[in-house]
Amino acid sequence: MKATRDIDPALLANRDEFDNPFFRRFALRTAPAPLVLPGGLAKDYLFPTLYGDVTCAHAIFMCPWERAYSVMPHPLMKPVRMPGGRALVAFSCYVYRKVLGVAPYNEIAMTVPILVDPDIEVPVLPMLWPSFPGFGYHVFSMPVTSLENQVRGQRIWGLPKVVQDIDIEDRDGDCVTRAFDDDGNPYFELRVPTTGSPTAFDQSAWLYTRLGDRCLRGRTCFAGTFQVRKRMDLLWKRGAKPDREYLVLSGSPAADVLRGLEIEPVPFQLRYAGRMSSCFDLPDTSWRPTLTFR
Repeated sequence: MKATRDIDPALLANRDEFDNPFFRRFALRTAPAPLVLPGGLAKDYLFPTLYGDVTCAHAIFMCPWERAYSVMPHPLMKPVRMPGGRALVAFSCYVYRKVLGVAPYNEIAMTVPILVDPDIEVPVLPMLWPSFPGFGYHVFSMPVTSLENQVRGQRIWGLPKVVQDIDIEDRDGDCVTRAFDDDGNPYFELRVPTTGSPTAFDQSAWLYTRLGDRCLRGRTCFAGTFQVRKRMDLLWKRGAKPDREYLVLSGSPAADVLRGLEIEPVPFQLRYAGRMSSCFDLPDTSWRPTLTFR
């Protein structure tokens, strides 16, 4: 999908398209004030933002713990420790065909599972117990094909969104995601098989972000049936050889941070869903973080 930098002055009138049991869980509301977009245009969005008919290709890899820690914006944000001195890096590639009030777009969330200001850094367990205190995900990069959604992400949540072309398509049994740098060259390619063990997910998680001097957290929820492949042996095995290239990074400066993570070539887990429902809410105003960025 080519990036679009045009912003429609009106909200997309599609609220009636979000009417399944998942979406009916959420009471919609507006933010305290409309969001002012480029050109002085103001929009009064409804939240949580609802996403329907979503394709999601998700891949989790291992990397050295110190490399994951290097992309944290605060020293008290600690990647969840995995065996062998490692951490996890997750790539979630989305085709958002229906978005409440907003035109469709593609997106890649590049995240690290973390603990925020933990009393003790318990390894592995937070990945198995999502309600573990302080557990969530830090988004260190977020390419998106829409200027409007870049502005929304940056100004509401502090998400590091950049506008780029992103192609996501099913090809030869894989969901293939390619992101392009400013010169139009592909710098990121991820292949996620579209087959696996069917597994129903209905989960929520916190995303931790930085907006100015403040640390924020926002809740994301999703539900759908995913085709899952796991390599649990990778918890204890290093140096495994991949049966194909799952992640390809170019020499473009756009891939510098990703190359610096020293990501292992064999994914720990792969998930694919052709039709998923999800949402993302405003920052949690009841949360009082113990850290600031002053």
